[in-house]
Formats: sequence, structure tokens, C-alpha cells
Amino acid sequence: MKRKIVKIEEEKCNGCGLCIPNCPEGALQIIDGKARLISDLFCDGLGACIGHCPQGAIIIEERETQGYDEKKVMENIVRQGENTIKAHLLHLKDHGEHKYLKEAVDFLKEKKIENPLEKVVAGHGHEHAMLHQMGGCPGSRMMDFRKKKKAGGGDATTARRQESELQQWPIQLTLVPPSAPYFQDAELVIAADCVPFAYANFHSDYLKGKALMIACPKLDDAEFYKQKLAQIFKTSSIKSINIVHMEVPCCFGLNGIVEEALEKAGKKIPVKETVIGISGEKKK
Repeated sequence: MKRKIVKIEEEKCNGCGLCIPNCPEGALQIIDGKARLISDLFCDGLGACIGHCPQGAIIIEERETQGYDEKKVMENIVRQGENTIKAHLLHLKDHGEHKYLKEAVDFLKEKKIENPLEKVVAGHGHEHAMLHQMGGCPGSRMMDFRKKKKAGGGDATTARRQESELQQWPIQLTLVPPSAPYFQDAELVIAADCVPFAYANFHSDYLKGKALMIACPKLDDAEFYKQKLAQIFKTSSIKSINIVHMEVPCCFGLNGIVEEALEKAGKKIPVKETVIGISGEKKK
């Protein structure tokens, strides 16, 4: 089985970090002054990070593989030092990959390499708890905004009730018909699924007078979306595209999906990017 994997040419990398927010899966981190692929497991090989590397240090290589092998990954990880080991273990933990996490910890034990996250829980014998609460993928990290919202004051019930600006249905990219009339001469908003929940004024600020499609670049079928969007772009006279997504790394994959779809369709449509913070503020 062949699989596409990101490869970082270390001698070219200057550690600028421009690739980090553009890795859809959060598999890249700057460690010891260089960009590091901390997990082959979460690299989808789409290369959304490549176009943001000014040094040309990132390439996609296709190699024969018999599926993901945590031990082989760890052989590469340990060569990059303790900080990379820590980042890799946290990455597995934050994505709920408990099987691979155990294999990684067992590898460290076998090689007699200290586990930077390991703490023995009293009364549980050889059982260990991964208690580190920092780092990992921002896209899956738990955050609680309740105290912040209370501190802001104000009564939401007294606010002016907003009217819906939705102009069409369906809105999910999987379901929208490619030849829908509302795409003709439209200003199109392509929003990540989480955006309207995080950004309170989504309707008034971004949706008024626009056609809408929503998608999740992390959980949905990216290849299907590229084909579907290419078909829509090819058959519709869309005036502009605003990609509205969350600030978490996995959400930046929506940019790559749209870019590849435009290329497949042979269309040049003005594209704007809007980034929403996970606590509800506009970032860019």
C-alpha cells in the first residue's frame, strides 16, 4: 500500500512556523528551532502546509507502507529528542489514539528511554496516567469559556433578536445540488461547521445576501468535496468566495480543498479567508 506523507528537509527549514497553522491535522510543530512532523498517523498527505513554506523545505513523498506502525514512527521520533517525543505522545493522547499511545510508551520502556509525561499513580502498580495538560492539538483541546462569559456581564435576553439571513437550503456541501440557481452570480460563503456556533454575529456579518455551504475539513471526505466544489465552480458564475473557518489547525484544510477545486475547475475566482477564534472573536 502506498501512502503520501509530508517530509521536511531539515537543512532548508528556518523555523519560521508559517506551516504550523496550515497543517489540517495539527501534525506539525516547531521544536528546537525546526518544523517537525510529530505524527505520521495524522498526516493526510494533502500538503496544505507546502504553499506556506517560504524556504521550500516541505515536500510530499509517496512510499510503500503496510499501514501505520507506531514502533517505526517512534524510531524516527526518538532521534529528534525529548521535546519531539513529548509532542508526539501528547498528540496521540489528544486525539484519543490510546492503542498507539500505549505502543509508544511500551517502545520507550523497551529502549529504556525516559517518558517525559509518565507519572506513576499510587496504588495502581504498573498503571500510569498521562497527566500533562499542556500542548497537543488545539483542535481537540478542552476549553471552558463559562467564567469569561459571566465576567463580561450583560443579559443575552435583552439583546436585539437577529433575523436569519439564510437564503437557501440545503447548505451542507454534501447535499447542495451543483447546478442550483442560487449559485449563479453569487457571492459564496464556505464556512466550517463550527463557525456559526462560535461567532455570534455570523448571519449579520457574513451571510447577508450570500449563498452558503458548510463543511468540516477534518471529519468529512476531502476528496469528495474537491470534486463537488470543482463541479459547482465549473458550472456556476460565482463572483467571490469567502472561506470562514476556525483558528484550529484542522480547520485550515478548508483552504486547500477550495484551492484544489478551483484548479480542477480551471477557474479564477477571488478568494478571501476569515478566521474565527475558538472563543468567538474574529482573528483575520
